[in-house]
Amino acid sequence: MIKTYRLENLSCTSCAAKFEKNILNLPEIKNVKLNFGASKLMIDGNVTIEALEKAGAFDHIRVYPEKQKIKHVPFYRRRQTIETAFSLLLLIAGIIASFRLDETHPWSIVLFASSMAIGGYHMFWSGLKNLTAFQFDMKTLMTIAIIGAVIIGEWREGAVVVFLFAISEALESFSMNKARQSIRSLMDLAPARALVQRAGELVELDTEDIRIGDILIVKPGRKIAMDGTVLRGQSAVNQAAITGESIPAVKMVGDEVFAGTMNEEGALEVTVTKRVEDTTIAKIIHLVEEAQAEKAPTQKFIDQFAKYYTPAVIIVAFLVALVPGFLTGNWELWVYQGLAVLVVGCPCALVVSTPVAIVTAIGNAARQGVLIKGGIHLEETGRINAVAFDKTGTLTKGYPEVTDILAQGAIERRELLKLAASVETMSQHPLARAITKQAASTYPSENFNSVTGKGAYATVNEEVLYVGSLNWAEEKGLRIPEKARKLQESGKSVTAVFSKTVLLGIIAIADAIRTESPSIIQKLKTMGINQIIMLTGDHPATATAIAAEIGVTDVRAGLMPADKLAAIKELQKQYGRVAMVGDGINDAPALAASSIGIAMGGAGTDAALETADIALMADDLEKLPYTIRLSRKTLRIIKENIVFALGLKIIALLLIIPGWLTLWIAIFADMGATLLVILNALRLVKVQK
Repeated sequence: MIKTYRLENLSCTSCAAKFEKNILNLPEIKNVKLNFGASKLMIDGNVTIEALEKAGAFDHIRVYPEKQKIKHVPFYRRRQTIETAFSLLLLIAGIIASFRLDETHPWSIVLFASSMAIGGYHMFWSGLKNLTAFQFDMKTLMTIAIIGAVIIGEWREGAVVVFLFAISEALESFSMNKARQSIRSLMDLAPARALVQRAGELVELDTEDIRIGDILIVKPGRKIAMDGTVLRGQSAVNQAAITGESIPAVKMVGDEVFAGTMNEEGALEVTVTKRVEDTTIAKIIHLVEEAQAEKAPTQKFIDQFAKYYTPAVIIVAFLVALVPGFLTGNWELWVYQGLAVLVVGCPCALVVSTPVAIVTAIGNAARQGVLIKGGIHLEETGRINAVAFDKTGTLTKGYPEVTDILAQGAIERRELLKLAASVETMSQHPLARAITKQAASTYPSENFNSVTGKGAYATVNEEVLYVGSLNWAEEKGLRIPEKARKLQESGKSVTAVFSKTVLLGIIAIADAIRTESPSIIQKLKTMGINQIIMLTGDHPATATAIAAEIGVTDVRAGLMPADKLAAIKELQKQYGRVAMVGDGINDAPALAASSIGIAMGGAGTDAALETADIALMADDLEKLPYTIRLSRKTLRIIKENIVFALGLKIIALLLIIPGWLTLWIAIFADMGATLLVILNALRLVKVQK
């Protein structure tokens, strides 16, 4: 049976790897999966929390059951912070004593040694154990360097190095916790208990005990605990946590609601449709955590590079200490320089440069209503050269709307619409529903009849009125105005409203363009993505007209799903990396074949969450430029981090040539690089829509 746990104090990737290895060595453990980004542990086997915490004792890793809410401990009250503060006080006292007495005076040595013991005893213990097992990680290198500094009498510098390392660890832990807060905030969204109506009584239950079909009672100002559909009531529901939409959505009977959203106005009765582990918010949390665990291509390369980098640093450090020592005879100087090389060579900044950026970016995107399903997809999105759009439901609203009303003679446009709606109230045709939805009111009608392929008629105000095709009106001997033909040629469905002898007017209906579509296309072009293609199964005339209106020049119409797939493959040969934006269901083959598949409206569609690489949780195209911008900035920050991590170390290592490299410069280079890459990555938190 697989058990899931949450972790605290997991601050570095090497610690995570060691913790995972320690757990695997425990009895009755079959498999272990540790997600560093999400600070989450999954174990297949029989083990106690005490045994797990013992396996992570080297880094004070705390283990909690998945459902248990972890109490947030402020930074200033954390053990690491308190120990670092005491280490600093003793270090200052030691420096004062060394100036007044001497660095080798017993009081100075005691103060420096105490500072090192308090600030670095965890590091020493872990480093010595690693050394005996020939495992060379950051703590091993630091331990060797500090022991060497003590042996050659550099107590002050050894204490400074330990303090700087301690503060680096504390700040790194703080920064990683900051990066993980996006997941923790998602986990806290849905309430753990809810008010349920059972057998005529109201009872408060844990969400794990709520069953499909139960009726939730959601009062105004309370969060909805489970996914479901509205049974009774009407209210405005704030769905920002799921979809990123800032404006509350009006929910009426039959509408879908999501766990973790806020009921703002009226009381609602909601029929539960999913168990707690299957809710949309639960799926989002799971997918975000999996995404943060998946290594991006850059991270895989760096992990591979670090395998060879650390042994190389140890060899270089020995050569720096031995070769010039033999040549000059000044062993103290060159052993010291070799120890400084060990410190400056710690791969911490390099190893953390990519995962902290990926974790931060994916967490930020989730808060904005964009679900990115892995570091690889985040990187790929930043490199796309072309975007292919499905038309229906993506660039358009996906349902017909009245676009033009041409009233003839003395009749008014509003009256024409009212008469047409009076005939169509009994019809189930999509075009009829568009007319009745647009009309403010209707007249009573009777004797409704529909004529296949032509339209419908009914008696309204004691007169038979017809609503149907232009050809049907012509059959009745009526003349159709030229403007109606032009509307038809532009791809719109044109309906005539007439009596037996008079044409009352024309109503044009079309799948309306999303108001934001033209501006989105323009934003993409401004970002340098000039290859924008529309792929649609619609009629070429309709597709061309809509494309012209929104600014797309490359239109491929009349396509079946298999044709869209072939079009994507052709576009990839032509442009390289191509993103496909669709609804996640009928576009599934094209979404799967594209470099990046982006699904619209993931909040209500399981298929979109499962099929696409990226899901825009709301039906909001505005999130597309944001996602590309975030991905590009993440790529830029990863590159900057690698340059920072290696550049500072190279500069520090060049100081060996004149013999200027000191231990405190070395630790500053290592600590500085680590903090720089973390703080640089945290800039991604500020990227907004």
